[in-house]
Amino acid sequence: MTLKEIELFYYLSENPHVSQLSKKLVLSQSAISLAIKSLENKLGEPLFDRIGKKLVLNERGRVFKEKTYTSFLDLKDAQNLFKKDTFSGTLHVASSKTIGNFIMPQIIFEFLGKYENITIKKQIKNSSQIIQMVKDGKLDMGFIESDCNENELIKEIMGEDELVIVSCDKTLADEVYIDELFSKKWILREKGSGTREVFLKAIGDLSKDLKIFMEYLDFEEVKMLLQTNHDAITCMPKVALQKGLREIRLKNIVIKRNFYCIFHKNKYRSKLFEKFKQFAKRGF
Repeated sequence: MTLKEIELFYYLSENPHVSQLSKKLVLSQSAISLAIKSLENKLGEPLFDRIGKKLVLNERGRVFKEKTYTSFLDLKDAQNLFKKDTFSGTLHVASSKTIGNFIMPQIIFEFLGKYENITIKKQIKNSSQIIQMVKDGKLDMGFIESDCNENELIKEIMGEDELVIVSCDKTLADEVYIDELFSKKWILREKGSGTREVFLKAIGDLSKDLKIFMEYLDFEEVKMLLQTNHDAITCMPKVALQKGLREIRLKNIVIKRNFYCIFHKNKYRSKLFEKFKQFAKRGF
């Protein structure tokens, strides 16, 4: 049964004269009669008694009206909401750690403050996890720090980032060659992290000689380790560089990367989807 058929049923239950209803709704009498007949056929029994030129609710019609009217009003409310307010709904997004910790919170805060009737469900995962979740349809969009060339996905550049070498060792020179740091205890993000992948790719074949002492998941964790162990060293996003940590510049190497928004190529891009994506891009 269709919403239109049920709607005509309620109109007729209040006004049994098909000719009058036809004029009111600017519909032909035959169109109204066919819609009611279709509804009755789907239910398997008549809802009206045909008395003269009138259609009068019978006992089954009265039961049908009583049992369905509240649900009908809810459906009409939902229909009107979509007609009048296309800018509402819930978005499911995930961000890799740098974006999720240092960029996305403010973007979401400002977006929710600007627009009502919006809910944003957010998660923080590493880039490879987000790529898989978008492929599986578990996210509306993802924000990642490494490149992505999956055929099922569309990627858009949101902004640029720089990775820096960080230590608390005051004896290190301000600028060094990367291999001069290989004796340090390197602490890098876990496999699948965009930060780790971009850093190792940037140093090329030298990465074979880099011994990873330990992996970390959280920026507060690596900050504590660096401050406590001056022989430790890491590579992190410049946006995450905090007070008490020291940046060591690399000779001949500048590590730049893009931040990306990814979404499935078959994703329906609603008004809310596009508005948030553009808002986020300005935030980056």
